[in-house]
Amino acid sequence: MSAPARLRIVGGAVHDPANGIDGEVRDICIESGRIVSALPDGAPTLDARGMVVMPGGVDIHSHLASSSCNHARRLAPEERAADPVPAPALLDRTAPARSGTGGTVPSTFTTGYRYAGLGYTTAFDAAVAPLMARHSHAELDDTPCVDGGIFLLMGNDEYLLRQIEAGEHARARDYAAWLLGAAGGYAIKIVNPGGVEAWKTGQRNVTGLDDAIGGRKVTPRAVLEVLADAGNALRLPHPVHIHCNNLGLPGNAATTLASMEALQGRRAHFTHLQFHCYGGEPGKGWSSASAKVIEYVYTHPEVSTDVGQVMFGPAMTITADAPVEYLLYQSSGRRWTNIDIELETGCGIVPLAFKEKAAVAALQWAIGLELFLLSEDPWRVVLSTDHPNGGSFLSYPALIQLLMDRSVRDERLKQVNPRLLAGSALADGLSREYTLNEIAIVTRAGPARLLGLRDKGHLGPGADADITIYNRDPDIATMFSTPRYVIKDGTVIVEEGQLRRAPAGRRLRVAPGYDDAIVPDLRRYFEAYSSVSFGNYPVAGLPGEPVAP
Repeated sequence: MSAPARLRIVGGAVHDPANGIDGEVRDICIESGRIVSALPDGAPTLDARGMVVMPGGVDIHSHLASSSCNHARRLAPEERAADPVPAPALLDRTAPARSGTGGTVPSTFTTGYRYAGLGYTTAFDAAVAPLMARHSHAELDDTPCVDGGIFLLMGNDEYLLRQIEAGEHARARDYAAWLLGAAGGYAIKIVNPGGVEAWKTGQRNVTGLDDAIGGRKVTPRAVLEVLADAGNALRLPHPVHIHCNNLGLPGNAATTLASMEALQGRRAHFTHLQFHCYGGEPGKGWSSASAKVIEYVYTHPEVSTDVGQVMFGPAMTITADAPVEYLLYQSSGRRWTNIDIELETGCGIVPLAFKEKAAVAALQWAIGLELFLLSEDPWRVVLSTDHPNGGSFLSYPALIQLLMDRSVRDERLKQVNPRLLAGSALADGLSREYTLNEIAIVTRAGPARLLGLRDKGHLGPGADADITIYNRDPDIATMFSTPRYVIKDGTVIVEEGQLRRAPAGRRLRVAPGYDDAIVPDLRRYFEAYSSVSFGNYPVAGLPGEPVAP
């Protein structure tokens, strides 16, 4: 199919919850890569009668373009042979047809192909060390079909901790602004605030919000407060993105709730919430605490979250939370990688498989579904698997089926280990089934709104012409895994399940203002402590214009 500057999509059932449209049959008009209200008679048409039309998918939390992904690919070389990717059937013969390798952490361009093949057109890497940002931008340059950006790690940064300890909160805010602009980031990311730095300096970990970090007069609570305030004062489009302390440990729901309460009244996004909703106590068993946590989220509109659903099958745990990866390596006996990223953060990587007959994996799977099904506001509890930590983004169609079809969910529940599910809401028979409009919210409209992307996640005039069109199918997983058409910036890139074009994506980043008086102090700090010179630290030649607050 040609790629006209104008295109009218006719006869489809449109699900555009951001504009109050729930399955209404109407036309969608495109001109010069944007949605417009009308087109002249005679404009080219695409017949979508009997089909479902949604905005392009938006992945709020993934790991697709960081240096840690490169390490993960090397850590699982067997996947490259087991999951080759043929060259796509491109109609645009001016573009190179590239073969590649898939697996849990696909190659850069394979990642773009596969996101497009699911109807996703925007994705963010949620954990990039500023020192490694240049590498991430190079990977995004090589990831076609999706617009992308990166969240910058700051919660274990030596310079930041010094400012907090000295009470220099305004300077900490200016430092965050400088980092975002210099590294081309989109949002502030905190991982295990203070815990990674404490572990690197010999302290086993910090477990409470008021524990001292590495002998400093700084606590995780202070890190959360200062960076949340910085993000809000800088009017960043997405609030501070938080991976709480004590990830994956029994009883960590108490830490999660304490972290939320510490930031009460402030905008904050708590990511992969499933990994932070465990009841019980360390050494004394596990249970679900999802109901208590999701109730707090619902009653505090300043809080948002994505779920981080565990899906059974292969995964690759990649996180800046190096202490938890060390514990996972010790408990699993699997190969692993640990990386010390200078004075900024850490990284750990462990291959993993979530098995239905493993009691803890079954509980994690159930807690994630409970968060979805107990949520009363899908706009603030959006879909993710923390790719590839809880499972590949390729499992999104199967997850959508679990949310929409109780019979499939109940049948799967019969197959999992029930040992830790006593008292869980899922085991007690949650009957809710998501509608198509709710799926459009948690995969498109909701993440776009939480990211502050005014031109994404909807089909109103002025929006980016990123559109996915699905054939209706009684098998929901099949429907969402094989879109009939995917349109990026007004151009058909997927047709009849085949990738036809692989256009470059746009970069999404911010460049907030800051007081230039911070620069001399930063320069002195770099000269004294860093192996990278101050002049070489910022990423030069960043593509695109920064997103306005």
